Amino acid sequence: MTAQLVVENLSLRFRTRYGNVQALDGVSLTLGKGEIVGIVGESGSGKSVTAYAVMGLLDDTADVTSGRINMGGAEILKAAPDVLNALRGREMTMIFQSPRTALNPIRKVGRQIEDVLREHGNVPARELRREAVAALARVRIPDPERRAEAYPFELSGGMCQRVMIAMALACSPSVLIADEPTTGLDVTTQAVIMDLIRDMSRGGDMATLLITHDLGLAGEYCDRIAVMHAGHVVEAGPTEAILTKSAHPYTRQLLAATPTAETRMEELSAIPGSLPDLRSPLPPCRFVMRCARRQPVCDEAPLRWRQCGPDHVVRCRLPL
Repeated sequence: MTAQLVVENLSLRFRTRYGNVQALDGVSLTLGKGEIVGIVGESGSGKSVTAYAVMGLLDDTADVTSGRINMGGAEILKAAPDVLNALRGREMTMIFQSPRTALNPIRKVGRQIEDVLREHGNVPARELRREAVAALARVRIPDPERRAEAYPFELSGGMCQRVMIAMALACSPSVLIADEPTTGLDVTTQAVIMDLIRDMSRGGDMATLLITHDLGLAGEYCDRIAVMHAGHVVEAGPTEAILTKSAHPYTRQLLAATPTAETRMEELSAIPGSLPDLRSPLPPCRFVMRCARRQPVCDEAPLRWRQCGPDHVVRCRLPL
């Protein structure tokens, strides 16, 4: 499978008035054509930071201390601003988590999609309006001709989310980063949107990075899953292996906290403790303070990957 996106040993920190925050540490991911890879984990695990790094949208306070990001032959971390601007919107796009803040509040949504098509889609001027309306129709927005004339504040949060998705998919990108793309959508619309993303990935050689806290959603749509905790990828592998043969205690606890159609409420369990303070000196395993299986060996560095099965790896001293 041809790799569309390669993230290799990415580490970065943020400079704050309270000290440096080590947000990512040695993160590695690969996306192939037509593949959907999910990143799952609690809020604060580093999922969205990874996405912003891939898109070249890091804050000025971010310092990349190691690693590389290659998208279709382009080295993202070394690319000039004009190169990144050319790639974003055409070759790689992102569905942001907060659509109301991502959309321009004083420009009609149809015009915003036209802007993307004009800049990156190589669409004749006379076709822009038709293509923008068609993009809205693909994400099941009712009466797309009328909605194209609306401003974001005139639409519901779920409708704004669909506009964002239409904008991201308008130019058939090579890499799509979907950061919680179904937030604010009802269950039926969630399925329609995820089916659309899956169909475009499979049919158009688009690689998709799906960021979600919903293991059920990732299990249904992803080919592979990477589990993140406190800036580490702690386990990665084929979806079936992650869901049925998980080896990291954190992955097991995420699964135990995820409701299913067969699960009773009293059977769900919360993950104890909280994420560590990323400003303080951190142990090799960042889950160690929350782990019931902790042993003295867990405090020894370095913490290396272990092979659990075909393409299935775990970062744990005492895997299950």
